[in-house]
Amino acid sequence: MSNLRDSRLMSGLLFASLGAILFSGKAIVVKLTYRYGIDAVTIIMYRMLFALPLFAAMGWWGSRGKAPLPGRDWAHVVGLGFLGYYVAITLNLMGLEHVTASLERLIGYLNPTLVMLLCWLLFRKPVRRMHLVGIAISYCGVFIAFGQELIQMGASVTWGAGLTLASAITYSCYLVYSGHLVQRLGSLRLVGMATSVAAVLCILQFLVLRPLDVALSVAPEVIWLSILNATLCTALPALMLMMGIERVGPAMTAQAGMIGPLSTLAMGVLILNEPLTSWLVAGTVLVIAGIYVFSRGAGTPAR
Repeated sequence: MSNLRDSRLMSGLLFASLGAILFSGKAIVVKLTYRYGIDAVTIIMYRMLFALPLFAAMGWWGSRGKAPLPGRDWAHVVGLGFLGYYVAITLNLMGLEHVTASLERLIGYLNPTLVMLLCWLLFRKPVRRMHLVGIAISYCGVFIAFGQELIQMGASVTWGAGLTLASAITYSCYLVYSGHLVQRLGSLRLVGMATSVAAVLCILQFLVLRPLDVALSVAPEVIWLSILNATLCTALPALMLMMGIERVGPAMTAQAGMIGPLSTLAMGVLILNEPLTSWLVAGTVLVIAGIYVFSRGAGTPAR
């Protein structure tokens, strides 16, 4: 039994870590796509358009041989798809128009603290002194990186950081509420259905807000980047994240995402030529240290 439990723990952490790395590539791909002069609504539409067949296939495969979902579960799936993917992705990509990929990922790195705070607010999970110390350290790191970027890039960084933080909050809500549902539905079925809902919403959003000519006039590079974004940076990590939650719970899954900001920072410097300043390094070190301290006091993961 102990070996089975250890194997489940290790596989859950592996899925969560790989998912975090692949998700981190999303910011890099989006930044590259912005260079072709298109907006967030169009990027989201193309990303979800190419991801929708993959999501639908996941939902179908995960539903084989199982009873149809009751109305209450469908409501939960739609709500999770709306909150955790449609709203969170839209806010995140809008924020990336105004901040660097590195700052975006540092803010997203606060997910473990947000998950813990939500668990405290909603389920009265205890918050320990180590949690508060870790939160204070990590938020100081974000403020340092934010302040440096604000000086370099101007007031629009405030708007971008606010949108990114709102995205992190909504995504943390998704992590918390999906923890219970994934145990009953399974990761493949839940992620396929929830992300299919989000994909349809993103496509409808584009059709309402933009003329169809916008989609037909993009550069070929946008199409290829969107396919990359839809597969390696959206569908695959979304599945890995759910498999991680299924095995180790939402709090530990969020903690395993520690590797995400480091991979984004490295890719931002190497691929996007973003500046690697001492302030950014200091902020990153503080955020990582804060999350480490936070995780040391996490105890039993919230589910």
